[in-house]
Amino acid sequence: MNNQLFYTQTSSTAPEFDVIVIGSGIGGLVTATQLAAKGASVLVLERYIIPGGSAGYFDRNGYRFDVGASMIFGFGTQGTTNLLTRALAAVNVSVETIADPVQIHYHLPDGLDLKVHRNYEKFLQELTEHFPQEREGIRRFYDECWKVFNCLNAMDLLSLEEPGYLTRVFFQHPLACLGLVKYLPLNAGDIARRYISDPILLKFIDIECYCWSVVPADMTPMINAGMVFSDRHYGGINYPKGGVGQIAQKLVEGLEKAGGEIQYKARVSKILTENGQAVGVQLATGQVYRAKRIVSNATRWDTFEKLLPPEQMPRVEKKWQQRYQKSPSFLSLHLGVEADVLPWGTECHHIILSDWEQMEEPEGTIFVSIPTLLDPNLAPEGYHIMHVFTPNWIDDWQGMSAKDYEEKKQEAAERIIKRLEQFFPGLDTKLDYMEVGTPRTHRRFLGRDDGSYGPIPSRKLRGLLGMPFNRTSIPGLYCVGDSTFPGQGLNAVAFSGFACSHRIAVDLGL
Repeated sequence: MNNQLFYTQTSSTAPEFDVIVIGSGIGGLVTATQLAAKGASVLVLERYIIPGGSAGYFDRNGYRFDVGASMIFGFGTQGTTNLLTRALAAVNVSVETIADPVQIHYHLPDGLDLKVHRNYEKFLQELTEHFPQEREGIRRFYDECWKVFNCLNAMDLLSLEEPGYLTRVFFQHPLACLGLVKYLPLNAGDIARRYISDPILLKFIDIECYCWSVVPADMTPMINAGMVFSDRHYGGINYPKGGVGQIAQKLVEGLEKAGGEIQYKARVSKILTENGQAVGVQLATGQVYRAKRIVSNATRWDTFEKLLPPEQMPRVEKKWQQRYQKSPSFLSLHLGVEADVLPWGTECHHIILSDWEQMEEPEGTIFVSIPTLLDPNLAPEGYHIMHVFTPNWIDDWQGMSAKDYEEKKQEAAERIIKRLEQFFPGLDTKLDYMEVGTPRTHRRFLGRDDGSYGPIPSRKLRGLLGMPFNRTSIPGLYCVGDSTFPGQGLNAVAFSGFACSHRIAVDLGL
């Protein structure tokens, strides 16, 4: 009874905002900064002590580690797909970046070893040297990706849920719009098989998709593939000086300059509704905040099964969960290593796979990022950072004692380091620091259900047509981030932030 009285009193006198954003991942921060720049009163509530989510960072023993990947799209200087550059500029901040000449160095089965160069023709040439019989098909597939990208890059990328925007952009860019409509129901695998027949080359297209979408080409929307496979040669891969965490830090700086607020250690435990409409949030402490619009940057599973009563899940969300499932999480090794363990000419990003059949299995594909090759200031002099991660499921780490958990982490780390020794001989003896993270770590610090990287199709779907947009079936509640169109990746969630803020701005009359 006392708790109910406290809640009622707090709710009636709760601070009010135009918009509350739950979570300070890049999608949430882009939504918040765009709205603050338009004059909305915005509050961001972050459960952790720093912003960024999986685009955050942590410091250990003189090393600054990125929480997630360091292969960053969206920092170009031309066109409209440079969404991180544009998001920062909207609130009068910027991040200095360092261009990466190679997106990925692939180390694949049967000696398939090649680099995806920033220079498009150089990449096609190297790929064609491995598959000379597919010369024409290689060019036709990747050129078709450019058609998708050029359509996207011709228009401002805002909310596809806003009729006024759709009308305006169609009359401004009719051919680009019609071009995109054609690709919406298609997946990258559909297009690849039009031009390519070599089964190993098709496997390569699979891992080209898998390295950022966590699914093979048949389940990767062509719109997304067109963006990624072309922007790496157009805007390029650019690493933020000072680490990936600088992106979120600068967005927060811009948010506060524009009059917005952010609170840390503010874990939202409940989205409050009245007459079926979202009107506020309640923190774990009992504190209540109210707003005209609520934005969840949590995963869709956290939003509709934890922040809202699961038994009241809207029918459309139940249908979405039948089409999509949680992707795996990751087992991560954050390593500090002596600099001389890296051979001369080592690239920043690597993907290692020894068996095509194991690509989607835990510890099958290994991702390696060495950001100190671009920004040496992230490590003590004479040392490098290596962030090594591989897909993993939380079920493999449940129900064990603390001692068994630590032993299992050590055993997994030893297996992965042994595989890395093939490419970085002497790595084991050159370790200065090692920290191992599991799916449980991701769940704990990032607040993501099962530590998941985001949603992936549970079966082959028609391109992007199954992805939800920002509005939900609960009035006043919006979602943003990788659970919404167009999906995973920093530039993709920035797109969702632009779209979400635009839709809310229209709804609020801004």
